[in-house]
Amino acid sequence: MHNELTQMDLEKMRQELDYRRITLRPQLLEEVKVARSFGDLSENFEYKAAKQEKNRNESRIRFLENMIKTAVVIEDHSGADAVGLYDKVTVYLEEDEEEETWQVVTTVRQDVLHGLISKESPMGSALLGKRVGDRFWVQVNKEYGYYAQVRAIEKGQDDGSVALNRY
Repeated sequence: MHNELTQMDLEKMRQELDYRRITLRPQLLEEVKVARSFGDLSENFEYKAAKQEKNRNESRIRFLENMIKTAVVIEDHSGADAVGLYDKVTVYLEEDEEEETWQVVTTVRQDVLHGLISKESPMGSALLGKRVGDRFWVQVNKEYGYYAQVRAIEKGQDDGSVALNRY
C-alpha cells in the first residue's frame, strides 16, 4: 500500500520528523530523567506525564517514517477550468438547498471543520475533474448518495500553508 502525497506534503513531513528527532526527543528524554528523580514512581504524576509525552513523540516519529517510506508523489494536472488539488470549490447541495465551499487537499491535510476535504473522500473524489455547472452524484455509502453542482472554482496551489494533520 502507498500514500499519495504531494512534494510539499513530503517536505513538511521531513521537517516535522527532523524536529521531533533532533530537538524534541532529547528534550523529552531529559524531562523523563528529571521527573524520575522526584522519587516514588508509583505516585509520580510528572514521571507518568513525561513518559506519555515521550511515547507520543516516538509514535508520531514512526508514523511519519512509514508515511514517507510508502509515499507516491502526485501532482495536480487538472485543466484551468477543472477542479484539481488545492482548488477551492463552491458546491450547491441540492438536497439541503445550500452552498458549501471546500478546498480539495491530500488526506494528510484534511480538516473538514475548516473546509479542507480529502481528495479521497466521497465529495473530494467526486469533485476532481468537474467544471463549473457540472451536476454530479456523490456516493457516500451503499445506501446513501446525493446530487451536487459545481458553482465556482478558485484555482489554488500547494504553497505549504495548509498544515499536516495531528493525532
